[in-house]
Amino acid sequence: MAIEIKIAIVDDDKEMGRVVADLLTDEGYKTSQYTSASEALVKFKTDLPHILITDHKMKDIDGLMFLKKIQSDHPSIVSIMMTAFGSIETAIEAMKLGAYHYIVKPFKNEEMKLLVKRASERVSLKNENATLKKELNKTFTLDSIVGKSPAITSVFELIKVVAPASASVLISGESGSGKELVARALHNASPRKSKPFIAINCTAIPEHLLESELFGHVKGSFTGAIADKKGLFEEANHGTLFLDEIGDMSLQLQAKLLRVLQERTIRPVGSNTHKEIDVRIIAATHRDLKIMAKDGKFREDLFYRLNVVPIRVPPLRERIEDIPILVDAFIKKFAARNGSMVQSATPEAMSVLMAHPWPGNVRELENVIERAIVLSPGKLIEKNVVLGSALEEAQQNIEQLHADRPTLEKLEERYIKLIMGEVKNKKDEAAEILGISRRTLYRKERIYGMVSDDTPEPQDDINEKNN
Repeated sequence: MAIEIKIAIVDDDKEMGRVVADLLTDEGYKTSQYTSASEALVKFKTDLPHILITDHKMKDIDGLMFLKKIQSDHPSIVSIMMTAFGSIETAIEAMKLGAYHYIVKPFKNEEMKLLVKRASERVSLKNENATLKKELNKTFTLDSIVGKSPAITSVFELIKVVAPASASVLISGESGSGKELVARALHNASPRKSKPFIAINCTAIPEHLLESELFGHVKGSFTGAIADKKGLFEEANHGTLFLDEIGDMSLQLQAKLLRVLQERTIRPVGSNTHKEIDVRIIAATHRDLKIMAKDGKFREDLFYRLNVVPIRVPPLRERIEDIPILVDAFIKKFAARNGSMVQSATPEAMSVLMAHPWPGNVRELENVIERAIVLSPGKLIEKNVVLGSALEEAQQNIEQLHADRPTLEKLEERYIKLIMGEVKNKKDEAAEILGISRRTLYRKERIYGMVSDDTPEPQDDINEKNN
């Protein structure tokens, strides 16, 4: 968005100041005229200009001293020095102090207009860069993890405490609950925020390629290695490496990761040379790694290395009061992106959203709202649009149960989550539908990361054998 450029002209020659002000006012700029640097400094406390045009020789404060003061107190101001002497030394000194440019009196009107035009373009560029930087900083801060429920505010507080440290963090939570957002918030609130944040999903990359992806490789180390390649550990040096779904990493690769955490060095595939690295590790999983370690599916020593600081991200069904806030945030995001007039949801639509179990968590809600915005012709999302979106989403969840030929374990996990969502997390009802005891359901919830470690184990059926 274009801004109105404000220009301050400071010259103890009142007539010269008026000439410059009139010239620039005719060009569409908003100008202010001052006959002394002292007068300008007082006004700048409440009304900063974008561009300052100041004379070199003035009675109260020398122009160079004035320029030095401005650049120290208000570095955002783009300054132009006027001088009647044409001294190269003066121009160089002004530029050293931070002036954008200088102009020699007497000057031609076109010369002044062109210089101010370029200065105003610099102001606009500075403004755009500042806005972009502000938006980028907002993207993955605590403000991106929306909510006010006790369940999510406790996560906020933990992030603030943990972020300044370099200790490893293990984030647990169901798929779609926002684990990567928590990881990015930890990085952005840490001393490493100016360094890289590198994320990798351990499930998405084939096992035989994951080692090379993490540690890099040298040319000729395997078929297809046509050149040396840096691994993600090296790419993330002095920053943060986020290992998502680390529970799916093979035991062999777990051993190599453990060695990296212990020795703080990596060895690329095919190389005999170790490289020192300084990387903070944040891992995430939707599984219970402690149970997996007892079952021999995850290295216990690696678990304790990663689990220095555990953070559990609550599923959406445990933070129902956050749904209206999330809906509002998603409407603003997707209405702007899709050029939609939608501003809010009707109370009836919100009731449907509040009642839905959201087995896909925040990611599912986000998808439903984006779809509803696209389908809504007016300013409000109606109940029928949301209901259609939610039902379609539920159907997709059911189809996904068998669409990608999952393992029996993965199929069991998805089915349990689906049932738990449908019965709104009522354990007795879910156990009855699943045909298992409450105690067995609890153990499976632990395995699949659906409950926290401190959730008390049910005491009913204590002597019942495992189903």
